[in-house]
Amino acid sequence: MSWIKKSALWWGFGGAVAMALVIMGTWQGVHYTSTTEFCLSCHAMRTVGEEYRSSTHFRNASGVRAECKDCHIPPGIMPTLLRKTEALNDLYHTFISPSIDTPEKFASKRAELAQREWQRMSASNSATCKSCHRYEAMDHAKQSANAAAQMSAAMAKNSNCIDCHKGIAHHKPDMSSGFRERYKQLLRQGEAPTGNDVLYTLSENALTVAPGAPFGKAMLFPATPVKVLKREKDYLLVEVTGWRESKGRGRVITQFRGKRVFSAVLDASLMDNVNVLQTQVDPESHQQWQQVSVTAWSPATGYINNIDPLWRYADQMLQSTCSACHSTPPPTRYTANGWIAGLKAMSTYYRLSPVEERTLLKYLQTHASDVPASEKK
Repeated sequence: MSWIKKSALWWGFGGAVAMALVIMGTWQGVHYTSTTEFCLSCHAMRTVGEEYRSSTHFRNASGVRAECKDCHIPPGIMPTLLRKTEALNDLYHTFISPSIDTPEKFASKRAELAQREWQRMSASNSATCKSCHRYEAMDHAKQSANAAAQMSAAMAKNSNCIDCHKGIAHHKPDMSSGFRERYKQLLRQGEAPTGNDVLYTLSENALTVAPGAPFGKAMLFPATPVKVLKREKDYLLVEVTGWRESKGRGRVITQFRGKRVFSAVLDASLMDNVNVLQTQVDPESHQQWQQVSVTAWSPATGYINNIDPLWRYADQMLQSTCSACHSTPPPTRYTANGWIAGLKAMSTYYRLSPVEERTLLKYLQTHASDVPASEKK
């Protein structure tokens, strides 16, 4: 055998050994960095580590423990290597540009980090969850009636586990910081609204019969369009157009005929300013409704000249509030009137102020299934 062939064989053998060592070393590194001990050795993980140790994933009656990798690293060689490659970003933010190295920094970014992890799990259709929890292995007879109904429906759609099951091993973060910061920005814009003759309310804006007159119970609801007729110092003369039932005192103005999408509530001082435009019978309820317009004075703050930023704020509120427990329902899930009961049923599970809740309800109702596309603006 010539020295060239011998050299080639030795190089081939050496290359194979080196490749084997690299593969073994890489896999050992992947295995070591996937252990719970390694994950929790980072001081940035101290808070979530304590939460994990107090969860049923760590200690439970059956004695089966879900380790960090079981939830955060998808099964399979390629998904594992891909996730490990993505995790190199963690090294950058740990050693080069620390972003969660203090409890305060971690708390400020927790919502963002949680959403990122939920999105990652959702993208894999909760593959890590389903490596242990299989729909076909569930005995619905041993579940509560409500759980059995929910899991049967989820099984039929092969639903994402993470859509409903958040906060299992770690506490759910406060998701309100994002949309509340956006609302503060809107309020700053609303300090001096300019431009359009049509403005939109950011909150519950008071109404009165004349500039400087005492305020009563009359007010505009959030996200209500008004036409500006006159500006006088710190006040606006606005016109609100909507619908009211023919029966009763007629003090509640709604945005649409036959739908409880509230625009304004009037008091006795403003009733003389109401102008009836037309009368129609609602074909669904068979009740008689009047289209009306009413003029009133309102403080010149708390308005914006474009509804789109307000709807983006409301949608962010919807996503942040609902996604903490389950997948976010589309506004078209219910009718405009149906959303009143639909949102109220969830009120014990979220923490919104009355104004936030009314803004969210207005957004859902305005984009509901029975509102024509031309009105969804």
